[in-house]
Amino acid sequence: MTSALIVGNGKVLTRDAENPWVDDGAVACLDGKIAAVGATGHIRRKFPGGEFIDARGGLIMPGLINAHQHTYSAFARGLSIPGNNPSNFLEILEGTWWRIDRKLTLDQTYYGALSFFLESIRCGVTTIIDHHAGYGAISGSLSRIEEAARLVGSRACLCYEVSDRDGPEKALEAIGENADFIARTRANDDDRIGAMMGLHASFTLSDATLASCRDAAGDAGFHVHVAEGASDAAHCRSTYGVSVVERLERAGILGKKTIAAHCIHIDESDIDRLAAADTCVVHNPESNMANAVGCPPVLVMVKAGVLVGLGTDGYTNDMLESLKAANCLLKHDSRNPSAAWGEVPASLFANNREIFRRTMGVNAGILATGACADISVFDYHPYTPMDGTNADGHILFGLSGRQAVDVVVSGRVVLRDGMFTEIDEREIAAKSREAARALWKAVRE
Repeated sequence: MTSALIVGNGKVLTRDAENPWVDDGAVACLDGKIAAVGATGHIRRKFPGGEFIDARGGLIMPGLINAHQHTYSAFARGLSIPGNNPSNFLEILEGTWWRIDRKLTLDQTYYGALSFFLESIRCGVTTIIDHHAGYGAISGSLSRIEEAARLVGSRACLCYEVSDRDGPEKALEAIGENADFIARTRANDDDRIGAMMGLHASFTLSDATLASCRDAAGDAGFHVHVAEGASDAAHCRSTYGVSVVERLERAGILGKKTIAAHCIHIDESDIDRLAAADTCVVHNPESNMANAVGCPPVLVMVKAGVLVGLGTDGYTNDMLESLKAANCLLKHDSRNPSAAWGEVPASLFANNREIFRRTMGVNAGILATGACADISVFDYHPYTPMDGTNADGHILFGLSGRQAVDVVVSGRVVLRDGMFTEIDEREIAAKSREAARALWKAVRE
């Protein structure tokens, strides 16, 4: 019998309604799944001889999930492009992101993904739903991101961003990259790597391309940017006579497995359509503020029954940072200091779990028997009482992602005492810097 891995001697916040909190608790893992959760002494007696990770009284939580990320944006950090002074969102896309993704090589895609997966683990984030764009090298790009995820040990659901912005041939190649990766992940039947059909935004997608994506996706979900910028919403109205949400509905893109990222410039009829289709929406507060595109009607969507999760959109790898930003932004936007106390924690700790379950059929983000053995231990020793009733308040005001010290994914210890167990992080950082320099040179030419 395989020996168990036990993470214990800590405060266990399970996110399981039937067993939400264990004050001096432990989690036992067997064969990549959680075998038991309970008092440390009881778990150690039940699984004698198992490897033990001592949380030293810290906070033991499920590994965090990022529901919308762009690993291809990793090498934008520190990059300045001469003459690039955007005054609106479209200029940000044209002057920064499209210039970067048109120059990306497969090796740069790999090292950029590596750096973001590593940083995510350091922040206790064990699962990423990624949305890749790299029109310099399309075919094989998702496999290189998968390679990076497997090396680090991260769980990931990947897609390629289909767009007509670089012509029909590349759009078809992008659709093929998605379709091939969807087929391969299905054949592998591995709960660590999944696939979706990725779409950019309505204003860069023709009706023919939308139809081709729908037909090629099979029963996979779609991951699409929806009305992130006002220009996207205006273009759709003037070109197609409907809102972005209605256009996607008519094209057969909305649905239970679909992630609609952003959804900022939408109205009540759009919200009703999203709710009726049971489409997932992902809020990305820091990116939205940085790009000055606005605040989505998150609280209205939640009230209407839309499942709203939380992502970072490439802005950070720290989901707890995103949590804090969402809390402040929604209070500020509603001019109500009592707003969003429940909705924001639910977006990260409950809704992201449900979004990932829908997209991959995998139960992660919870410490319960049979769930994925994805665990993050945070070096957090509160100065005020903490239990299952006030843990979210402690997380909002006392915890940061960089306090993660031990991380387990699928029962594999990937970070222990703040050090990666199987990877030379400094060596990867050095190679990543070389790859970034080459990309920067190409982008600036």
